[in-house]
Amino acid sequence: MACAKYNRMDNILNVCDVRTSRRVFCATALLSATFPAFALEPSSDVAFTSDFDELWRTLDKRYCFFAEKQTNWSQVRDHYRPQAVAAKSFAAFEDVIRRTLGELYDAHTHLSNPPEGAPRWPPFDILVERAGQDIRVVAVQAGSAAADSGLSIGDRIIAIDGSVIAKSAALHMPSCLSHPDPVAEAYALNVAVAGHRGQARLIQAARGSGPVENFSLPLKRRSDSPDLTSNLLKDGSGYIRIASFANDAVVAAFDEALMALKDTPGLIIDVRSNGGGDTAVARPIMGRFISTRKPYAKMRRRSGGNLSPAWVEYVKPRGPFTYTKPVVVLADHWSGSMAEGFPMGMRGIGRAQIVGTPMMGLGAAVFSIKLKKTALQAQYSAEPVYDVDDKPRWLMQPDVFVPSGKDILEAGVSELTRLIRTVP
Repeated sequence: MACAKYNRMDNILNVCDVRTSRRVFCATALLSATFPAFALEPSSDVAFTSDFDELWRTLDKRYCFFAEKQTNWSQVRDHYRPQAVAAKSFAAFEDVIRRTLGELYDAHTHLSNPPEGAPRWPPFDILVERAGQDIRVVAVQAGSAAADSGLSIGDRIIAIDGSVIAKSAALHMPSCLSHPDPVAEAYALNVAVAGHRGQARLIQAARGSGPVENFSLPLKRRSDSPDLTSNLLKDGSGYIRIASFANDAVVAAFDEALMALKDTPGLIIDVRSNGGGDTAVARPIMGRFISTRKPYAKMRRRSGGNLSPAWVEYVKPRGPFTYTKPVVVLADHWSGSMAEGFPMGMRGIGRAQIVGTPMMGLGAAVFSIKLKKTALQAQYSAEPVYDVDDKPRWLMQPDVFVPSGKDILEAGVSELTRLIRTVP
């Protein structure tokens, strides 16, 4: 059955929030008992058919954001299953799976190890949004190839790699939507400007009423900076930068840094451009700021056609001492997954103000799946996360909003100074 396609366009990291990263396997069943036969199906490798069915069934039962999406999941099966059946190579099948997952327009749901040349997950180093008929840059990641190229907030994107932005974004627009969704369009636009893995980009953009300019974005390797650094700020406050929550060693490094900063009048924890990691790393860090067990989040899981009742996640106090002075957490558009959960949790336990911009909006812990026949691996949003007041993490806003392009650290220092002055 053909999909209804709604498209109003003429038109890193990445480590995921894995409270429980697990393989999910569905019970094997005869395909004829699960799906109607396709009378004109071409001959194919049965492994591709079986694995597509496994993926579709698994997400049908376990994906947690269908209520927030306009994706018609049954149409996704009807649209992509014949393509999986007809795939003549592993690479062709892998691309079918990639596009199937793209129908959910969820940056947390994707192939685990996509090949070179596959689209990058958004946002990569540029964040864009529609402004009338224009597609404008609203944020540029500091230190990225995009920043090096001179692209600036407010620039109008005209084309990517010689293809007009409308055409590039249309390639990534979901095909099986029940109704138009501006969130799906925003996702497609940001996939387009992110470019492709392992490939440089050439972006054409215009500034104001000026001429169209070429901006070359070569491949730029992310710096091998430590996962955690710390120092004293000029005003005597402490500063700890956490670049990732993916390494267990970060907990010990944080403890060492906090010991050195234990007498400071206040502390800034910086999780900007942090792609996430594991609660097993973030939760012990939160435990250094409380003296009694406290709730920091709520979670749910698919149960039949609905979500289960929420359960509460707690933080336990930890360490030789509790840091009790004011704390500010810095976040930006590239704070993702557990780097969203950490600021939310610190606020939830009553121990921090969040300063910065809205974050990536990755709102769930993920499950992983390894398909039985091809061993292709993917991950998908499975357990939505909420703050202690039951507000969705993916809608979280900072306490102190800093407009894109403004100095978040400066705003954080200002807010920390204000908090310090309120301490009796």
